[in-house]
Amino acid sequence: MTENKKYYRTLTIAGSDSGGGAGIQADLKTFSALGCYGMSVITALTAQNTVAVTSIHEVRTDFIASQIDAVLDDIGADAVKIGMLHTPEVIETVAEKLRHYRIEKIVLDPVMISKSGARLLREDAVKALERELFPLALCITPNLFEASALVGRKIADIRGMEEAARELLDYGPASVIVKGGHLEGESNADCLAVRDDRGSVSIRWYEGKQISTANNHGTGCTFSSAICAFLARGDDLCSAVDKAKDYISRAIRAGAEYKLGKGHGPVHHFYATWR
Repeated sequence: MTENKKYYRTLTIAGSDSGGGAGIQADLKTFSALGCYGMSVITALTAQNTVAVTSIHEVRTDFIASQIDAVLDDIGADAVKIGMLHTPEVIETVAEKLRHYRIEKIVLDPVMISKSGARLLREDAVKALERELFPLALCITPNLFEASALVGRKIADIRGMEEAARELLDYGPASVIVKGGHLEGESNADCLAVRDDRGSVSIRWYEGKQISTANNHGTGCTFSSAICAFLARGDDLCSAVDKAKDYISRAIRAGAEYKLGKGHGPVHHFYATWR
């Protein structure tokens, strides 16, 4: 009798994007593109497209808890990505469940504002995010705007990125990667800060070049879910970030050739398989 094959199991806990470019939809596309079996817990429904988020429907916390139980009681997960959570109550529910199931590989994308400018995390939820979920995360992945909001000052250069990454480690995550996609100029380097068991902090930079395109909807969701996928496949953190950086760069470059909608189009998640 042959032994059954096993999937690399990845779970996304995030909001749904009806336009398909970000959120749950982007995460599942990324998981599939990178050879993982993707599962989802939907925390909110959004009516959105390439132009705007026009409405948000919050999912009840008891139903969010039921979704997590349904997935983790039966299937389990090798790694979990967290995206839009929206309220303190949702954050507390998700944190309680992840502690219960002792999930170790958690990638947290602190989604605050959509590409079109809609607020996706209530102001009163920021402290709950820092208190409840940052200490559980293997990695948090704020962009420049999110990192600026978290540390309370504007970050506009690589020195500020490193300072913010070090500061955010004090909230308890094992690592922080501040994304430089919104840096002015040609560079979009990302700064990874990791604290080891002895308390020492190491800094690693992941270089990249800006790609001129309006098709950048869902880049943050895609990058964080790519890190999650590579962690699920057994990569260590630095390798997972390196591979995820390559994947999102290629997805943006391939997506730049397309036209979809009237605003910020999506990246091309399946650039390696679509012909």
